[in-house]
Amino acid sequence: MEGVSNRLNLKDSFTDYAFIIVGILSINFALKGLLMPNHFFDGGITGLSILLHEKYHFDIDYTIVALNLPLVIVGYKLVGKKFFFKSLIAIILLGVCLRWLPVPELTHDKLIISAFGGFFIGLGVGFGMRGGCALDGIEVLAVYTGKRVGFTMSEIILGLNIIIFCIASIFFGLEKAFYSMLTYFVASRTIAYVVDGIQEFTGVTIISSKSEEVKAYLVLQMDKGITVYKGERGFMKGSFEVSTDCDIIYTVVTRLEVRRLKAAMHEIDPKAFIFSQSIKETAGGVLKRKAEH
Repeated sequence: MEGVSNRLNLKDSFTDYAFIIVGILSINFALKGLLMPNHFFDGGITGLSILLHEKYHFDIDYTIVALNLPLVIVGYKLVGKKFFFKSLIAIILLGVCLRWLPVPELTHDKLIISAFGGFFIGLGVGFGMRGGCALDGIEVLAVYTGKRVGFTMSEIILGLNIIIFCIASIFFGLEKAFYSMLTYFVASRTIAYVVDGIQEFTGVTIISSKSEEVKAYLVLQMDKGITVYKGERGFMKGSFEVSTDCDIIYTVVTRLEVRRLKAAMHEIDPKAFIFSQSIKETAGGVLKRKAEH
């Protein structure tokens, strides 16, 4: 068992650092190939670093390391030692890449710069988070501040970014600030996509009086795994004392299968109660076994 555990830890560490390296290269590509040559900004610590670079001509590599380093230290207490060391290594490597790894200037098209600059920044930060580190420490700052002022993490991040974009608009004009907001929006959506999972599934819960037919269809026709909870249905306003036992059936399907499933449930039992919810990532079970084949 110890040998298996060591192999799993080694595999996880290799995967984590592969994510981190890809994230660093992606941020370096976005900053040096798109954003900085065209004086565009982003949100978070990265955006603040660019702002200081543009206004006071500080070296971006030193600036981004200097601003992130205190937050990485705070992360030691908030998250843990493993997060601290990964983030410290990642931030230093990012500074090294920004200093020594050249990237050619790619375009002057403002829409391309905003959209793809944000995409590659988000890709980099997202892969860093998948690897267990922070390549932009604003989330750490938000967690630390939120425990003291009572605001949510999202509210704090939004407030900090509003300040950054307002300063950018004062010094560099509204147009640059608006394009930078677009950059940040694309980056934040990309981070969510990378962190929450590449493949999105939908969890479907079905309550039907014809539960045996529903179970047979899901397992035999759609080749899905199911989980069955035992429940009660009834408790209507005019007959609150009346209830019957029922099966509550839960399954997970891909987004492309949702319409087929709902159409089939309507044929089996038009009165079935169905609700669904988005699942960003799954592990194990029937879905995983099928994916491996």
